[in-house]
Amino acid sequence: MLHQIQEIDTRIFLALNGLHTPWADTIMYWVTQRNTWIPLYAVLIVWLIWRYNQRAAGMIGALILTIVIADQTASGLLKPFFERLRPCHVLYLQDRLHLVVEDCGGRYGFASSHAANSFGLAMALYLLVGKKYPWTTWFFFPWAVAVSYSRIYVGVHYPFDVAVGACIGAAAAWIAVKIVERILRLRKKPA
Repeated sequence: MLHQIQEIDTRIFLALNGLHTPWADTIMYWVTQRNTWIPLYAVLIVWLIWRYNQRAAGMIGALILTIVIADQTASGLLKPFFERLRPCHVLYLQDRLHLVVEDCGGRYGFASSHAANSFGLAMALYLLVGKKYPWTTWFFFPWAVAVSYSRIYVGVHYPFDVAVGACIGAAAAWIAVKIVERILRLRKKPA
């Protein structure tokens, strides 16, 4: 069964990774880089503080906790446990994949931390402010999809790595938001 899943995942990976053009290579190279998004995160933090004043601290705390849970689950727990090679480290794929980045990354790729973190951020924002500010949902979920797809496009993750990463991120957001909400409720209760 696992062999069949790997085979299907490899076929889908090669099909998606094979859809490359020079102009898209440049875009996906920048989309997949973590540092590209630092200005977006800075603007988001400033916006939360501007909109929510003191309440922003709890929201920012929930976002940070989401990323910690998502990233550590994907990178600290699953990658070393499953030891699934990234496609760019699989020898029989070397002449078939299109590697856009200069560094393949760590040896193992299951599950994608980029997908976990970006979907975690999108889901946390949805849970925290999505009803009041629907534009956050309309912007951050497509952004998470773009970041996640870029990992396949540049040749460093299989689609299943990305799909599981996205699920981890969404679950991490739910857990983090619930934890922070509970802490804030407990702090408000009189002793």
